[in-house]
Amino acid sequence: MEELTKTEEKIMQILWDIKKGFVKDVIAQMPEPKPPYNTISSVIRILEGKGFVGHKAYGKTHEYYPVITKMAYSKFTLKNMIKNYFEGSYEKLVSFMVNEKDLSNKEIKEIKDIIDKNFPKE
Repeated sequence: MEELTKTEEKIMQILWDIKKGFVKDVIAQMPEPKPPYNTISSVIRILEGKGFVGHKAYGKTHEYYPVITKMAYSKFTLKNMIKNYFEGSYEKLVSFMVNEKDLSNKEIKEIKDIIDKNFPKE
């Protein structure tokens, strides 16, 4: 798997949301001003070449669908971020989040609850 460009990721977000669709369906989900049909069609073909998208042909028309799940790409992206920005350390990531003080007490409690639920004390 490889990182997506911002444009590729925007298109994948749409495909993950709509599950499957034609180029016109992807464009319909995009904000104004709508990009040209050929541009989106080209990006979708690039995504297909990268293994993120598959298609079903109806004559000359293609219906596209995600091959890579949103969760799989999320895990890949998070691992890359941790590797590139936190020296591969989840501890440094959590420390960064806590030290930034952007987390509310409620969010900190929710994180603790998730850790306790998934890693019960023996």
